[in-house]
Amino acid sequence: MTAADHDPPVLPPGLRERVLAASLRARDAGRPVPDAPEISAVEAFSRAASAFYAVLCFLGDDHWRTPVLRDLDVQGLVGHLIGVEHDVHRALAGDPDVADANHVESTQAAAVGQAARPPDRTRAEWRRAADRTLDLVRARESADSQAQGAQGARVALYGMRLPAGTLLVVRAFELWTHENDIRRAVGWEASVPDPSTLRLMTDLAARLLPQAGAGLPEPVDVRLVLTGPGGGTWDVTVGGGPPAQTAAPAGTAVSIVTDAVGFCRLAANRIAPAELDVNVTGDPGRAAAVLAAATTLALD
Repeated sequence: MTAADHDPPVLPPGLRERVLAASLRARDAGRPVPDAPEISAVEAFSRAASAFYAVLCFLGDDHWRTPVLRDLDVQGLVGHLIGVEHDVHRALAGDPDVADANHVESTQAAAVGQAARPPDRTRAEWRRAADRTLDLVRARESADSQAQGAQGARVALYGMRLPAGTLLVVRAFELWTHENDIRRAVGWEASVPDPSTLRLMTDLAARLLPQAGAGLPEPVDVRLVLTGPGGGTWDVTVGGGPPAQTAAPAGTAVSIVTDAVGFCRLAANRIAPAELDVNVTGDPGRAAAVLAAATTLALD
């Protein structure tokens, strides 16, 4: 073997630039391939509701008495979700009494009220409540469309002020979380949202992350890369107090790469940051603070 055999091949001029340009034409930066088909928030909530209902249909009578969350058994948790749907109905109607209500306290009576009821009645009542939510949001969207695409008023619920579509993604997130609470309680494997629903959930969690970090002592510029179907890349600034206080100092940059489903479980406060398989570039202490802040996004 001669020395020439060790020389690297000479590449044509501009090859790197052409390859990068072709890659960007094939896929936008920060989007996984294949990308998840886009769906509406209504469809995401409908899919999450169907998945939750399917779990309820497979539960045996004994399962409904299994302790699952806080002081609730499975039937009480479903009652809690019935209460949430009723609060959503009131919020969509503009009821100010639910605008800043506590998520748990406001639904506790509905949760307790399911005790000793036949499980099939609890299941049917929840299904009717979820279907009513879908009907109300579809009617609202139709009214907005007839008003030449006007942006409807934000829905005020549990201290949140969100467009109706965003609220439905929040609700899909909650249904998936509680579906897995029930699965864990009865010894079943965890479920994963379909990629299109998961994409809406990851986007929601990433966009809400700056609000979760209000208690951080200084702003942190975060590149969040969520891998797998439904993932993506987001650049957000987390922490540092109100916007007026965060505008002056430059944020400390960190990059956080982790699995999309794992990050959603973190945002739901179902796993701790230490349980997340994560790759960090930059200050690990600040990255840990950002991940800890993400757990505060959960309502319960």
